[in-house]
Amino acid sequence: MSDYTIQVSWSGKDGLADADPNKVISGSDFNTEFSAVQTAVNSKYDSTDLGVTLQQYDAATVKNDEATDFNDNTVSRLNLKDYGEVTNAIGSTGGGTIDIDLTLGNSVSATVDTSENTFTFSNPTASDEQCGFVLYLTNGGSQTVNWPAAVDWAGGTAPTLTAAGKDILCFTTIDGGTTWYGFAAGLDMQ
Repeated sequence: MSDYTIQVSWSGKDGLADADPNKVISGSDFNTEFSAVQTAVNSKYDSTDLGVTLQQYDAATVKNDEATDFNDNTVSRLNLKDYGEVTNAIGSTGGGTIDIDLTLGNSVSATVDTSENTFTFSNPTASDEQCGFVLYLTNGGSQTVNWPAAVDWAGGTAPTLTAAGKDILCFTTIDGGTTWYGFAAGLDMQ
């Protein structure tokens, strides 16, 4: 891309006497100048670049059509309004080990349905950052549920879960998951 640079010294012609033939602006002067302008303009914008190398401005969809990955960088002084969190909908646990992978969402839903269930937590943020998630657990008291040994429960004991209903549990860590703090936000939610 080139920038426009004046090719003809127009102001230099002002100092010439009216009778001086160099004071006259010739067609070739105009051609030289307009060719430079055309080259600069053509190199700055190409309509075929819209949506490819240039993001066309559209007030209704400004960057709403793309996910933004901040790659664990800090965003400061952010105000959020009308936001949502991605829910990792595990569905029926089916017994065994159920991993809550935080790269899939910080809102998690699961239904305990058969056999003993052992939850594990994976991929929290780095150890210098707060990381948390909310688990919406249905029928958690209908089977044995085991939690990671890293969970420190409010009051020192895991809550008694509802056999036929929904419990809301919160987990948070500030050391990359070495210790998780767990507490019931609501039991037997009706």
